[in-house]
Amino acid sequence: MKIRERYITKTLLSFTLVVLVIWLGVYSFFNFLSEMSSIGQLNYTSLEALRYIALQVPEVAYKHASPVILLGCVLGMGHLATTNQLLVLRVSGMSIFRLTMLTIKTALIFVIAVIAIGEGVAPFASEEAEKGRSKALDIAIASQSQEGFWIRDGRNFINVQKNIDGKIFRDVTVIEVNSSNEVNSSNKIATVLTSEKATFDGKSLEMDNTEIFSIDGSNEIDIISLEEGNPYRQIVSFDQDLIDSLKKEPEEMTWLNIHYQLQFLQDNKLRSEIFEVEYYKRLVKPITLVAMILLAMLFIFGSSRDITLGRKIFFGVSLGLSFELLSRISGAIALSFDINPFMSTFLPTIVVMVIAITLLIRKSVS
Repeated sequence: MKIRERYITKTLLSFTLVVLVIWLGVYSFFNFLSEMSSIGQLNYTSLEALRYIALQVPEVAYKHASPVILLGCVLGMGHLATTNQLLVLRVSGMSIFRLTMLTIKTALIFVIAVIAIGEGVAPFASEEAEKGRSKALDIAIASQSQEGFWIRDGRNFINVQKNIDGKIFRDVTVIEVNSSNEVNSSNKIATVLTSEKATFDGKSLEMDNTEIFSIDGSNEIDIISLEEGNPYRQIVSFDQDLIDSLKKEPEEMTWLNIHYQLQFLQDNKLRSEIFEVEYYKRLVKPITLVAMILLAMLFIFGSSRDITLGRKIFFGVSLGLSFELLSRISGAIALSFDINPFMSTFLPTIVVMVIAITLLIRKSVS
């Protein structure tokens, strides 16, 4: 039994690797064509363009892992079916359900490897690719992060007009709020700090020439005092990763960074739905792939009297890819209609998987 399982696993992995190489090759070719318009400008040569494309390969492999693995596994099972090896395996005692579970096991092995590359290697490779391209074309990377931001840090609110490189800020305002002890009363502003420049070291804001407006609300009339020209150090609870993520979409962040940012937003009672959707989408990705494979297997092990195996594979892959597309659309629906991101992400996948497993078990025992 182990010999047969190793043979099936080897076949499926071989087809998956071939699909992955072809997929990445097609992507790299068209990406190189799009870069040709920039080749020759300043120091951007063909070699730099190839380096830029090569460093983006891990990210592409990670983002397109599901369709690649689905195609590889289905084509591998199709190969076993067309060469009558699948029939021999079934006659020797391997049920349809067992063959499907072996296919899923192989797919998950590939998924784990791709996730490790996507979460560990891809972010650094993509960042290095953008830095190299920007340097060759003399594009200032800092200009990508010039936009300011508002951020809530506990009871305090921080506004940065210009974020130079994630470490140097311009025109910074810090609003410190004290909670009132009186019942049914709102929070009150205690201090407002402004500075033309601040440096961020990952733990605190170091501000020069700070103007500090202190508000004393203990009397009937608020008394405002001003201190000028003093350096000031503001301790903060966020870190460098959070600041760097402000210029990135959730899809461009690693799962761990999304986890930290989601935790920070929830702790400070800020809207976090867009990060929740991406967070759960990453978690459910392996389960979605399993559901896609189960749908495809229903066609491959279907009756051979109706349609050819080639059409079965086409319909199976199309249905699997359509399901993944619907899974992605469910995230947008959750954001638009304020549906629980966890339910909108997991529920469709679990329902489809249960139905597919039930049908496969019936085929296996029939």
